[in-house]
Amino acid sequence: MAHINFLDETLRDGQQSLWGMRMQAGMALPVTPIIDQTGYNTISLAGSSLFEVLIRHCQEDPWAGLDMLVKSMPNTPLRAGCRSNGSVTFGHTPDALMDIWVDRLCVHGLRSFWLYDVLFNIEQMHRLAKVAKRYDCQVAGTMLFTLSPVHDDAFWADKADKLSALPEVDSLLLYDTGGVLDRDRIKTLIPAIKAKARGKPIELHSNNMLAQSAKAYCDAVEFGVTVLHTAARSMANGPSIPSIDIMVKNMEALGHTHNIDTSKLKVVSDHFRSVAKAAGYLHDQHYEYDVTSLTTQIPGGMMGTLRNQLIQQNMLDKLPEVLEEVALVRRELGYPGMATPFAQLVGTVAVLNIVTGKRYSAVPDEVIQYAAGYYGQPPAPIDAEAMDRIMSAPRAREIIATPPEQPDRAELHRRHGTNGDDDELLLRALVPAADIERMRAAGPVRQDFPTLSSSELDQVAKLMQVATLPVVQIRSSELELSMRR
Repeated sequence: MAHINFLDETLRDGQQSLWGMRMQAGMALPVTPIIDQTGYNTISLAGSSLFEVLIRHCQEDPWAGLDMLVKSMPNTPLRAGCRSNGSVTFGHTPDALMDIWVDRLCVHGLRSFWLYDVLFNIEQMHRLAKVAKRYDCQVAGTMLFTLSPVHDDAFWADKADKLSALPEVDSLLLYDTGGVLDRDRIKTLIPAIKAKARGKPIELHSNNMLAQSAKAYCDAVEFGVTVLHTAARSMANGPSIPSIDIMVKNMEALGHTHNIDTSKLKVVSDHFRSVAKAAGYLHDQHYEYDVTSLTTQIPGGMMGTLRNQLIQQNMLDKLPEVLEEVALVRRELGYPGMATPFAQLVGTVAVLNIVTGKRYSAVPDEVIQYAAGYYGQPPAPIDAEAMDRIMSAPRAREIIATPPEQPDRAELHRRHGTNGDDDELLLRALVPAADIERMRAAGPVRQDFPTLSSSELDQVAKLMQVATLPVVQIRSSELELSMRR
């Protein structure tokens, strides 16, 4: 039997997968002190894409909101996620800006990082790990899992060996964005990774896309995983990860120990359910097993993007065809892991191929950069015909002739006019100035969110959906309601 630690993803992947990263600070602050006292070994909190969405879509200052959240959870290490060579953009972010991003998150109180590079540029990951270690942070070297003919046990053992060899890496994180791990894969994969982990803990994060991730967690613990990523029940499952409630129950049933105070779980779950209902966001999700997900391996958050792209073209009926095309494009591009930025790039190419009716007739700049090797070496060679079409794109010659720039900190401040203010530099580098001005015009960060909820209000909401008359009036001894269109 083992002692199992739990990492909370309610405030990061839970809300990213279910709410499209639109969780404002005031939506969480009423219960973050409770989350802090629940017994998690780490709480996942921040990422650059979350910052962008808060600025552009919520008009909220992400630095101010982050400071409030950090202050409300003083007892548990707080984690941020970071791609080695990209912040928000699917393209390249200069090394100097990535270093500043990690440094400033540390200054604002983050003390744990999961660092990843889908193509495993270990040197880039190592550089950022060194920045985090200046603040004595914990660092998880991340392996974004995917199924393909080239991603065998030897592939993952090699990556585990290289990551665990870095003295700055404290744990290995196996991150299954598509939720495709099952017992047959786990029983050889986890031992292969463990054999190269140098005794460092192995974490598992599996988005519950096929409704099998809770079972995968149980199997993974049997073979050596000791840290599981979960979310509050109302923010779990579907494209999110398994709930803390079921995994604590499962671990206890299997004879393992943990530090979770289960008396605190319901109030947190109830709170986020109320917020989700008030804001019109998803909650309490459940997915069924869909075998096609094994070939597409589309991450939870990306499915909504694909649907929106097709809706804009009035072609939502083409979604099954696009999903088939995703699997084909992924094979042609050498089986890149289906995580940012490659999941989005593969999906975009697939949509363009279907919408235009001609494969690779429209090629995003980032796909040309990928084919040119600017992101790193693909896991398998790119299909020759696909490569020819990509390199025949109108922009290909120009992109190949101008590799990504590497301006230093001084040059970045000069370009953005930020006078040495690193927090402001990061905001200016993330989003256009007009979005920042709208954010600041909206005023200070709210510290609460209206979550009016009752059985009567639920009935009113249902009535609003079905009523067709211009005026509806209802009276009872306890309620008087009048609705007018």
